[in-house]
Amino acid sequence: MNARPKKSFGQHFLHDRRYVDRIVSAVAPRMEDFVVEIGPGEGALTLPLLAAAGKLTAIELDTDLIPALQARAAAAGELHIIHADVLKVDFSALAHSHGVPRLRIAGNLPYYISSPILFHCIEHAAAIQDMHFMLQKEVVDRMAAEPGSKVYGRLSVMLQLACRVEPLFDVPPEAFRPPPKVESAVVRLLPLEPHELHDAQPEHVYAVVKAAFGQRRKTLANALKQLLDADAIRRADVDPKARAETLAPADFVRLAKVYGAL
Repeated sequence: MNARPKKSFGQHFLHDRRYVDRIVSAVAPRMEDFVVEIGPGEGALTLPLLAAAGKLTAIELDTDLIPALQARAAAAGELHIIHADVLKVDFSALAHSHGVPRLRIAGNLPYYISSPILFHCIEHAAAIQDMHFMLQKEVVDRMAAEPGSKVYGRLSVMLQLACRVEPLFDVPPEAFRPPPKVESAVVRLLPLEPHELHDAQPEHVYAVVKAAFGQRRKTLANALKQLLDADAIRRADVDPKARAETLAPADFVRLAKVYGAL
């Protein structure tokens, strides 16, 4: 029996087998992988991922879905369900407790909380091999946006400083039950290797990026005036008259370093 989607959890259950197969093919799980699924729902992705990997850990907040999911998975492999809010799950500790170097994470993320989940994941990027998420297409466009784009912003910069962002394919509303009012898309995130990461303090980068895009129509001299004056911005080799949307992620790193040195 199909579960009734709950609006409070932002549930839209994927049911179109063609897109399930494409997502599983993109993830390409192997028996030696430690796969974690966020929000398994009715198990459309869970069962084929479990069959391919042999074991799977799923994070589900809705207790009403868990018994049916466990029953469906019984013959497919070893399913471990964590009943929790994903934002409270420590992925680094999860990898360590199972003796694996890095996790592989997948999921159909609730649209209303997708950005917080993404930021939570990149906080644990060192413990993650890759991520495959289905999200609102507008969010995926923002994630992959380049400087100068109208949708380039805080999410673009923070994710691109931590991961390679690879949009894969779009998913239409009719692939879900109930159909959402927006287009969806699947994206692959590949955390950068240690030698590829910037060396600025994360809290300084966050502060600069947040301030810069908090008033994106203003010049950096105005948007950052509580953090950096025009001379300090110039020391980062950035034009104080520029606007945040024109800066590459590396520019924000230099600004953060100057801010941290004050």
